[in-house]
Amino acid sequence: MNERVVVFETDVPEDVYSTLRAHGLERNLLAHHTKHLLAVEFYRQRLLSLGQAARLANMDRWNFIELLSRHNVPVIDFTEEELKEEFEAAGALRKQLNSFVE
Repeated sequence: MNERVVVFETDVPEDVYSTLRAHGLERNLLAHHTKHLLAVEFYRQRLLSLGQAARLANMDRWNFIELLSRHNVPVIDFTEEELKEEFEAAGALRKQLNSFVE
């Protein structure tokens, strides 16, 4: 699948880049890490879905979930109201399934 992409640049102060290079982060590796960090942060902020963030990071979903774990970002992060709705939906589904068994 040939997916269209948008390329953008970001400025990094030379001394900061020198420090990063001293830690082994050459341009290509720095770009790789930057995409991972953007994907993790945009997922954490709920700007991107899990699938979109994984694509941004150039990872499959399972590997991206592991990346989220390494950054202490929960994969499922419901508000109290969302969690209540999920439990209510699960309860309603259980009642429907039980009616088929009886």
